[in-house]
Amino acid sequence: MSSSDLATRIANRLSKDILTGTIEPGTHIATQQIANRYQVSRTPVRDALVALSEKGFLEHQINRGYFVPDKIPAGLAQEVAAQNAEETDVYQMFAEDWLKNRLPEIVTEQSLRQRYSLTKSRLNEMMARAAREGWAERKEGYGWRLLPVAKTSEAFDQIYRFRLAIEPVALLEPSFEIDRKALAEHRRIQEWMLEVDVAQTPPEQLLANGAAFHEALIKMSNNPFFANALERVNRMRRLMEYRARVDHERLQVQCSDHLEIIALLEKGEVVEASYFMRRHLSGALRRKSPIARNWSEEIDTEVLT
Repeated sequence: MSSSDLATRIANRLSKDILTGTIEPGTHIATQQIANRYQVSRTPVRDALVALSEKGFLEHQINRGYFVPDKIPAGLAQEVAAQNAEETDVYQMFAEDWLKNRLPEIVTEQSLRQRYSLTKSRLNEMMARAAREGWAERKEGYGWRLLPVAKTSEAFDQIYRFRLAIEPVALLEPSFEIDRKALAEHRRIQEWMLEVDVAQTPPEQLLANGAAFHEALIKMSNNPFFANALERVNRMRRLMEYRARVDHERLQVQCSDHLEIIALLEKGEVVEASYFMRRHLSGALRRKSPIARNWSEEIDTEVLT
């Protein structure tokens, strides 16, 4: 991938993070910080920051660097929202084809470009996102491998029961240590999610914020086996979660529960937080299981017809 293509990808991701509130107005955007965030080198990040500054997504202050402005011009926000919607439609089609077994495990870039009518750069974006979300990886030399994901309601339920077994217990590990900085950051994100217009917010952003909350807490156990296990099953369930379509009521319940867990941990009430985490996950399983079951039945019907 060329440096200019990578800079464009970084600029797209950063503009989305700014528009969705993941990065707050007034935030200082440092080159190394973004390089670490997206796991890239500094050179394309610098190019991306210049491009976003020229568009008005960032303010460049002499001798101080780049900052997120208090308000993004409406025209720019609409332009990015339209681009995101178009990219999401194709990505969701790709994901659904994999979930519904319409694609082989090994795919070529040429076949994907033809199937979804994509330019090379658009295909790169789509595959980079699938790789970030953990269900695609580039083969050595040629093509891509699509990785196992939860495709049945039984697998979806098993993932939640596995989470019930590890997440509450991880909070009770002898090595568990509260990270107050992380709690404060996730409190900000959860409070922002309570205020967003669900219809205008990319569902992948809402789901990513929820997964990041749980992964941040399990990392506080300082037991890498817990953290690695949760990250893996979160990747496996992500595509089925997209199908569930986050609604306002579900988001309110989820965020309110997350904020309650944060409040308990901030007070040092770890045992209570562990108990509440179990209730939270049990409730999520109870709400989502029928949705997963209905979706799985749709797949079976489609295969039979």
